[in-house]
Amino acid sequence: MTKLKCHTPDLTAENIQKLAALFPNCVVEAKDANGTLSKAIDFDQLRQELSTSVVEGPRERYHLDWPGKREALLAANAPIAKTLRPCREESVNFDTTKNLFIEGDNLDALKLLQETYLGKVKLIYIDPPYNTGNDFIYEDDFAEDIGEYLHRSNQKDALGNRMVSNTEANGRFHSDWLTMIFPRLKLARNLLRDDGVIFVSIADHEIHNLRAVMNEIFGSANFIATIIWQKVFAPKNSARHFSEDHDYIVVFAKDADNWKPRMLPRTAEMDARYSNPDNDPRGPWTSGDLSARNYYAQGLYPVTCPSGRLIDGPPPGTYWRVSSKKLKELDQEKRIWWGSDRGNVPRLKRFLTDVKGGRVPQTLWFNEDVGHTQEAKKELLAVAHFPDADFMFDTPKPTRLIRRMIQIATEPDQSDLVLDFFGGSGTTMHAIFSQNAEDAGNRRGIFIQLPERFGTDLTSGSKTIAGIAKERLQRVGQKLTSENAFTAPNLDIGFRVFKVDSSNMSEVYYAPDSVKQSDLITHTDNIKKDRTPEDLLFQVLVDWGVDLALPIERVSMKVEGGRMKGGYTVFFVDRNALMACFDPDITEELVKELAKRKPLRAVFRDSSYGSDSVKINVEQIFKLLSPSTEIRSL
Repeated sequence: MTKLKCHTPDLTAENIQKLAALFPNCVVEAKDANGTLSKAIDFDQLRQELSTSVVEGPRERYHLDWPGKREALLAANAPIAKTLRPCREESVNFDTTKNLFIEGDNLDALKLLQETYLGKVKLIYIDPPYNTGNDFIYEDDFAEDIGEYLHRSNQKDALGNRMVSNTEANGRFHSDWLTMIFPRLKLARNLLRDDGVIFVSIADHEIHNLRAVMNEIFGSANFIATIIWQKVFAPKNSARHFSEDHDYIVVFAKDADNWKPRMLPRTAEMDARYSNPDNDPRGPWTSGDLSARNYYAQGLYPVTCPSGRLIDGPPPGTYWRVSSKKLKELDQEKRIWWGSDRGNVPRLKRFLTDVKGGRVPQTLWFNEDVGHTQEAKKELLAVAHFPDADFMFDTPKPTRLIRRMIQIATEPDQSDLVLDFFGGSGTTMHAIFSQNAEDAGNRRGIFIQLPERFGTDLTSGSKTIAGIAKERLQRVGQKLTSENAFTAPNLDIGFRVFKVDSSNMSEVYYAPDSVKQSDLITHTDNIKKDRTPEDLLFQVLVDWGVDLALPIERVSMKVEGGRMKGGYTVFFVDRNALMACFDPDITEELVKELAKRKPLRAVFRDSSYGSDSVKINVEQIFKLLSPSTEIRSL
């Protein structure tokens, strides 16, 4: 019986819980006045979360720390002046697909996705670079490019030669890796749904640090499991000590209480254990032991078999699982198997129809079930061309491995969103395509990959990993479409390509203090000259938090009194979810025509209005004709 508390609520504990939901990394273990460990707030860390500069002030506590941690937290929270520019010519089915392919630094991309996909991603899978002594290509400095950063930090000389490597001899061997992964995981957590989950591939080098940093970001209570994947099918005799036959996959939920794994399909081997020797109309069955070692007061009694044989009781040291009365009921329901001669120890019949829901996921994944690295290489070579083996990836993942995660963590028909921000050669998107083809699903994918150089003179002409991924997905899509034309006619094998670039707004928009009065004439337009109306449209979608995969209709509108030859170009996103016009010389007649369509949102270019009076009257026109429309200017 639950006792009355007889005291008022512990508001401090409740406030700590609220802060833990927002900033789980700020909740730590600390000793109270009596020396007892309890939850407390790390105010230094909380100050850092709410600061735009590095905050000093460490104190003794149990937490993960490393040189560069505060800079990593600052990198996660720092704003950027960048955008996503669409690239139709590199896309597949740009106008109809729901999948996104983002080319650029994943830290920038994750920040650009925060508004649009906050709390909307069901599954995240990443295969980050393993810390094997190679240099990291992710250098998180926003004011300069990678080359400038390396030169300034004395990592490259004036000729561009690398002076510092991330080797084990480097005192920052682990710190470099943690500084790279921390801000990305922190931003990724924001994107997960409350019932979302993240899977992270990792090797022995950083498994301990990954667990620690994910405990801090996601909260240790949300740890689900560490999966062991058998990545090779034969031992390596050349190994110095042990042949490394496995990798790890660390699994955390956004909220462990909200996330439940889906059951996996049963295997043919599992179903083969069921038979029907007595032609039971309920179908195949198998039998289970009716005795157990746990004490049961009503579990000691003799049993008389249908053949007349008397069994004194359960085996020594055990008890019947059910009472004598329940055993008789089960026998009347023909759920007890007495053997073919009707004289054996009773066993409980378990029918295949009762377990058709599937099987519970396990933490040991064998390569015969989910593939191995050689299978992954063969898959990639079948859809992308490499001049020689030196250009192949070191740790490719088979699509069967990723499909296992997709089966566990997503629903086929709920348009669940899957994100991979260390996209590599495109395995995750390939796996989404294949799984959707198998079960006619409508899962969506967001793929992010840095345009990292990948050798030279590739047969395919692709010189970046992102280019290899695009080539792979195009070929996979064509193959799956032809193979599943009847079983999955609506299969989405396309992707909208976006490239992380500097903002469409001119520099004067962000740094007006640096502009001289004599330069004002050249800065009358706040948009960069090389940006297209579609570039502006997608910056609006990013800033406004509108789904980047929504259908877009481009309409040419002619109105009386319009000054644009051929009419004005107007974009309609998802019919009336958003309307945008960036043409110059906008008139009141056009504004009235657009307002009559009652869009949820409307946006114009700040310098597009034909006159000051038009600019002043826009809000009044919409207030009269479409009062619920939200209006903004770019």
